[in-house]
This record gives sequence, structure tokens and C-alpha cells, in this order.
Amino acid sequence: MDHAFAPIIRALGKGPGASRDLEWAEAYSAMMMILKGEVEQLQLGAFLCLMRYKKETPTELAAFVQAIRDHADAPSTIMVDLDWPSYADRHRQLPWFILAALLLSENGVRVFMHGIEGYSDGLMPTRQVLEHLGIIEQKDWEGVRSALDENNFAYLGLESISKSLNDLFGLRPLLGLRSPVNSLSRALNPLLAKHQLQGVFHPTYCEPHRHAGLILKQPNLAVFKGGGGEVQANPYKPIKTCCIRNGQAFDETWDATLSGPGYRWRDEELAPARISALWKGELEFEPAETAICETVAIALKLIGKAETQEDARAQSKFMWDSRDKARF
Repeated sequence: MDHAFAPIIRALGKGPGASRDLEWAEAYSAMMMILKGEVEQLQLGAFLCLMRYKKETPTELAAFVQAIRDHADAPSTIMVDLDWPSYADRHRQLPWFILAALLLSENGVRVFMHGIEGYSDGLMPTRQVLEHLGIIEQKDWEGVRSALDENNFAYLGLESISKSLNDLFGLRPLLGLRSPVNSLSRALNPLLAKHQLQGVFHPTYCEPHRHAGLILKQPNLAVFKGGGGEVQANPYKPIKTCCIRNGQAFDETWDATLSGPGYRWRDEELAPARISALWKGELEFEPAETAICETVAIALKLIGKAETQEDARAQSKFMWDSRDKARF
């Protein structure tokens, strides 16, 4: 008798003209079996590679996310204004977006950031910068609740949300490529915040992620191609955001605010001290400062604190100029 997971592999890999996408129930069941450890390693590798090759559909993506949420069983009583995923595993540029999230938290927005450890050898992962800033990584949901109540900001590692899902990230060196987990984790929103930001690696991922958000009934969402695949605006380029507002889908483009050939982000010095120095006002660096303000502006419009882009940008600039420079 075939293994219970065999029909999933068969559907995805039967061959030209015979392979097909998974239906909701199949995708949900497949992810739940993976999370419960009911899939053989050979099957898991085949599944991840087949999904990577064909690219997950919005229905599959939404079903995977729902399965992870159900399996993780996060509390429903922690109030969050903005869900902020951080899942780029190889930061070849500084994660300036952290200051955008912290600037929002300083101005009353409850921000929940979650993500993976990432690679640190010659790179600069999110957690390393948070530690440099003195921000404690929480280890459980009660810690998240307390941190949000005290500082309007909390960070929780994926391993504390879903160890099974986190383990899948560890397969990248073995497979030699990213897998669907890199994409679906951005859509996780485990605390079901009404407002969600997503930064993706490639523009082609924006629409499928929004479509998945509609399927999951995410009321407010903004997805855009972010720096290094994170929620970080590039002020040298127009930013097309795929959005949902009150359940309705629309597109919005933010014009570039800086001119010229653009700053080569991947050439910057990967020193977390530069991030704290910028916050303290000890470093003048227009590209990063503008990227932070643009990211904050997108968030302000998403959560309804600004009706227009002009107002959002004015508010974000005021917040930045008024920040507590002694905070870090």
C-alpha cells in the first residue's frame, strides 16, 4: 500500500500534462503531515523541490499557512497592530528596517517581529542587530505579551513558534536552494494582526502573496519587493505595493524619493554599530535614513494613520526627527 503522502508527490510530479497543483485540502493535509513528522525524508525532499520548481499557487500558500497556524496554536489574546516578518536568511546589507519597526513602536504602534536566525558568517542577520541594540529576543508567547505591553515591540524566533517549520529552513544547505518555506513564512502572521507587511525577494511574488492574503481573509496587507527580501523600502526606485485594505485588493506605487544611480547596498560595511549610530544622530547617511522613513510611511498608510502618501511621508519624517536618540 502506498504511503499516505505518496498521492501528494504523485499530483505534483507525475509528468508533463499530468502534474497538477494541489487543492486546498491536499495542501493543508500535506503541510500538516510534514509538521507532525509523518513524512519520510525522501518524500520531504521531493516535495520541497517540486514545489520550488513549479512555484506554489495562492491556494497552496494559504493552505500551508493555515496548517502552520493551526499546528502552532498561538494565543489569540495578544493584541498586535502590525505583523512584521523577517525571513531573509542571508543579509548582505544592514537591516535598517529594524529602526523603522522600532520607530513605529516608539510612536504607539504595537509591532510583532518574527523570523529565523539566518547566516552570520560575513553577513548581518536581524537578531545580531537586535542584540546590539539591547533588545531581548523572546522565548515564548508570554514574553511576547510582556514585551509588547512594555515597549510596543517584540521579537520571537520561528523556532519558538513552530520548531517543525524552522527545521525546514535548515535543509537549504542540503538542497542547495530555497524552498516554499522561505516564502510562506512571510505570510504566517501567527497572532493574526489586522495589519501585515511583507517584503519579498522578487516582484513576481507580490500578487500571489496578496491573493493568499485574500483567501486567508487578511483585512489589511502591503507586499512589496524589499531590500534583501525584507520589509525595507529602496528610496532610489519606485515601490509597487500589492495591497489589501479592509478586505479589498488594490495596487499602489510610491515614487522614488532619491535620485541618481542609487546606493550600492551590498557594498556597505556590515557593522551593527552603524545602525545604532544612525539612530543616535552620530552618523549622517541619507540612503538609510530615507529608506527607514519610506518604510515607516508605507506602514502608516497601511494601518490607517495616514490617508495619503504625502501625509504618511510627513508623519514618518516628523517621527524620525523627533525620535528619542538616547533610547539605544
